[in-house]
Amino acid sequence: MQHLNYNHLYYFWMVQSKGSVVKAAEALCLTPQTVTGQIRALEDRLGGALFKRVGRQLEPTDLGELVFRYADKMFNLSYELLDILNYRKDAAMLFEVGIADALSKALSSRVLLSVLPTDGSMRLACYEATHESLMARLREHKLDMILSDCAGESLKYPEILSKKLGECGVSFFSSKTYTKPFPACLEEDKLLIPGKRTSLGQQLHRWFAEKNLEVRILGEFDDAAMMKAFGFFGQGIFVAPSIYKQDILGHGMQVIGETRDVREEYHVMFAERMIQHPAVQRLLETRFDDLFSGLDSQVQSF
Repeated sequence: MQHLNYNHLYYFWMVQSKGSVVKAAEALCLTPQTVTGQIRALEDRLGGALFKRVGRQLEPTDLGELVFRYADKMFNLSYELLDILNYRKDAAMLFEVGIADALSKALSSRVLLSVLPTDGSMRLACYEATHESLMARLREHKLDMILSDCAGESLKYPEILSKKLGECGVSFFSSKTYTKPFPACLEEDKLLIPGKRTSLGQQLHRWFAEKNLEVRILGEFDDAAMMKAFGFFGQGIFVAPSIYKQDILGHGMQVIGETRDVREEYHVMFAERMIQHPAVQRLLETRFDDLFSGLDSQVQSF
């Protein structure tokens, strides 16, 4: 076998990557019939079936799994080459960063400003979405880096590297005073907390159970700024990372308790190929200890 049609191989790789012919066809801007026909041509060339139907799903055959492993390496390398060429060819190098929607905007901006050159040689593009959505975009080579409060999913993919930037405990705030000591006072009012799909929200639910607290949750929020706004209107006790304490106290709130049993962590995730990007290199070389120890007195808003 001296020649292989790489378009056919790419269509097969897309079907396996996307999970169906229909999704692959949409991504390729082709009809499902065209994609199916091209894969059949590849099967004829390779002398065997690449997919088998299990119920309503397509699953790769043994040959399909073998071909996909090689195709995956090939096309990921081709994307890596394009990434390197694209960010080197522009007068202002592009740096595309995904920011998890549960993450503090103030912290994200300070991290990025610490690694961006001041000479205008780099152009920043920020995208906000869920951690899961951003991870998918990162693996599809549509982002250079992610800032998130959750690094767990990155451990599933050997090509994704991560660095922990820092962590802090959480504080509970309210405009009211309560009769019971902390944390029992949390039972005296409704709570505003991060959503269950966030790392902080999951930790809080476990912590409530460990402390045998019978709390009343008024609302769960993926957007920290929205949660804080509800709290400022006196709608209940809300929680925030302790590094934002001084800013929140400046809005007439008071701290009713703090704990380091619940911690918000801050991570950066990037594909291994992006180690060559100057901004990523600078970030890996930077220590953020001062940022986390001093941000509480500097931050103006979430």
